[in-house]
Amino acid sequence: MFEVRKANERGQSDHGWLKANFTFSFASYYDPKYMGFRSLRVINNDHIMPDGGFPTHPHRDMEIISFILEGTIKHKDSMGNEKEIKKGEIQVMSAGTGVTHSEFNPSSTEETQMYQIWIEPDAKGYAPNYGQVSYEERKQPNQLILLVDKKGEDGALKINQNAQLFYGQLESGNKIDYKLSRGHVWLQVFKGEIEVLGRKLGLHDGMSISEEEAIEISSNQESEFLLFDLA
Repeated sequence: MFEVRKANERGQSDHGWLKANFTFSFASYYDPKYMGFRSLRVINNDHIMPDGGFPTHPHRDMEIISFILEGTIKHKDSMGNEKEIKKGEIQVMSAGTGVTHSEFNPSSTEETQMYQIWIEPDAKGYAPNYGQVSYEERKQPNQLILLVDKKGEDGALKINQNAQLFYGQLESGNKIDYKLSRGHVWLQVFKGEIEVLGRKLGLHDGMSISEEEAIEISSNQESEFLLFDLA
């Protein structure tokens, strides 16, 4: 069983300094058919204009993942972290009992593009936590690279949920076989085009998959995507 979420069917907002596309219901965009998938609650494709950003605001009881597609985000939070996250890097902030943070594009000339991802934790009241890692040196064509999971081992960042997030890169004419270890997968394409279960997914298309033992992900061009394995 699967469902394709086409990029041009997502919700949208335009605040001038921020142009966003919403895979699932978020803020003023509401669609009862798209409230999330399993513990995956948010995939926002944010375009932050030069010198634009989110002023200090609170979060709690959510695993917040920032995956930078282009440019840089400057992050500052109430845990004392003040970091820059660049293309090729991923950040996890476990909001837990409560945290405040701000995010700004530090460039006065270049746009920042990112995926803002929220995953619901498996319980409330965890201590807030922060992690950041570059995956550039770990990239291997035609393989999945683990970025996030519950254990936070072997170079992956830790979240408080039985879920995994992988980065995938496919060269033209290649494929990746994947066994659904938790029963449910969400795919999100951010470069090129992939084919799964007879369906083609293009730039910023998403796809939910359930009730499959395994899938084959193939491409006829250079492609990059995220794979969420969800219980």
